[in-house]
Amino acid sequence: MSFSIAITGKGGTGKTTAAGLIVASLLRRGLVPVLAVDADPNACLDEVLGVKAVHTVGSVREEARDKSTRNELAGIAKKEWLELKIAESLVEADGFDLIAMGRPEGPGCYCYANNVLRDVLQAIADNYPYIVIDNEAGLENLSRRIVQRVDLLVMVGDSSKRGLDTVERLFELAAEMKIEYGALAIVVNRIRHGVELARLEALKTATGADYLVTLPENDMLAEWAEEGKSLLSLPPSNDAAMHIDMFVNDAVR
Repeated sequence: MSFSIAITGKGGTGKTTAAGLIVASLLRRGLVPVLAVDADPNACLDEVLGVKAVHTVGSVREEARDKSTRNELAGIAKKEWLELKIAESLVEADGFDLIAMGRPEGPGCYCYANNVLRDVLQAIADNYPYIVIDNEAGLENLSRRIVQRVDLLVMVGDSSKRGLDTVERLFELAAEMKIEYGALAIVVNRIRHGVELARLEALKTATGADYLVTLPENDMLAEWAEEGKSLLSLPPSNDAAMHIDMFVNDAVR
């Protein structure tokens, strides 16, 4: 059975960076193959991992709708066609595969694309011992049960009071939505000198989090992002990589 890790948080706090660092850590430990799932319509996990998602679940959804309208799926079940196209959407890389939700090109909500992604994950999950899901900001994807239960839920925020308050609100919202998870980790990004550690510990206590991971301000990470470099090439000696490695070593089975 797969071990699922879902990452969520407010936009701009380093959510996708955290997802990329976790994938990189799993690969360094030989915990492969990993399925990286970019469930954020503003897809960029592929760039963080140094690959390119040409086809997405969103684009498949649009193509299916157009073909159905033009009666071009005659002779093949729509479900079978979708499964084939989704398989073609998988990006295969060294030690991991990636699938992206993407942004539908036409009008309409993401409900159908979410349902397709959920069905795909159910169909292929057993092929991967580890699944890392980079969700859109907030908890919408998880509330729609893209996965029924998450083994490790990771909430990412920055070290500002507003950032920490947002993480606590996310925790409360997750409880209201009855999102099921085995363990909870809070990743506080861009820690600066002078940040009161007592505030971080208070957040850990308030949420009952199993793990508190602090990532200091990191010039190399900023440089990697500016230049569009893959986090898979980030040196393991980098502070952020080391902190994530220690966390992953403790958290995954």
